[in-house]
Parts: sequence; structure tokens; C-alpha cells
Amino acid sequence: MMTRNKILLAVVVFGAMVLGFKLADQRAQGPAGDVRVQPSQAVVDDPELRPLFSLPGVDGETHAISEWDGKVLVINFWATWCAPCRKEIPEFVALQNAYGEAGVQFIGVAVDTLENVIAYAEEFGINYPLLVGDEAAITAGFAYGNKIGGLPYTAIVDRDGHIVLRHQGVLSHDQAVAVLEALL
Repeated sequence: MMTRNKILLAVVVFGAMVLGFKLADQRAQGPAGDVRVQPSQAVVDDPELRPLFSLPGVDGETHAISEWDGKVLVINFWATWCAPCRKEIPEFVALQNAYGEAGVQFIGVAVDTLENVIAYAEEFGINYPLLVGDEAAITAGFAYGNKIGGLPYTAIVDRDGHIVLRHQGVLSHDQAVAVLEALL
């Protein structure tokens, strides 16, 4: 009897959690399905200096994030097996083309294998540096504020090296442009 009550309690708690997530998701939806920017996706009020990290690139060299000091950085943590990641990459390629000469540098940090990333980059024409790692890439993501380890995750860093945006999930074209325009 006691075990049955525990199971029933677990089912009720799980159901309440699922309902809570659904309600939170509905509150995130604005009129006509527009997604509002949540606090975790908003521009950081008190920007902190971006953490340093180094990872191997698809070019076979190890790169430190400091190589791109002085530029506006869009650091995207992603994987080839992540469907939402694959959705936003074409936008990032287009934005790198549009804003690269103005001092914006997209950096892809793949939680994946080097072989998968090279094949994906060639197939889809990724035009920005790609760094690759497993645990080291996840650790870098945590350092940039990705507390749940979900992908995709994007951090935008200003020219002075301060993180000004942390975004869990797909970063839309309009969201990216709004932040980039404010920093240029």
C-alpha cells in the first residue's frame, strides 16, 4: 500500500511539472505566436568579462577565443546532430556575410566529432571559424552561462570582451540583428 501511494505521488508531481512547463511556454508566447525574450535570453544588465578558452579548430590548429579580441563575437555552441542548431546555422552564415566587415565574428563551438563538423561545414558552406570539442566545449558553454548544457546556446560578446547576451535555444535573425546593430 505504501509503495502504491509513493507511485501515485510521483505521478502527480511529474504531471504538475509537465503542466508547469507547458504554462511557462504559453506565457513565453506573445500575440500571434511571437516569442517574447525571456530573462535568460535578454541582454545582460551587468555584463561580465567573457571567459577564456582554447579548442582545436577544423583547420587543425588550436584557437584561443582571445584571437578575436576587439570584435563583436557571436559564440554559438552547437552540434551536427542537433536539429534546432541546424535550423539557425544558415542565418548565422548570412549574418556573418552581412556584418563581418563591420567587425562581427561568428564562432561555432561544436560539441561533436571533428569529422562530423568538417563534413557539415563543407556541405552547408559555413563561413566562420569552427572549434570542436566534447567535454571541453561543454565546459566552455557552462563558463558562458549555459547552466543546463542545452544546445543550441549563443553568447554575444561586445568589443570590450563583455558578455552582453546569453540565449538558450534558436537565436532568431531579428534577435541577432537587434543586438548586433546596438553594438556596432
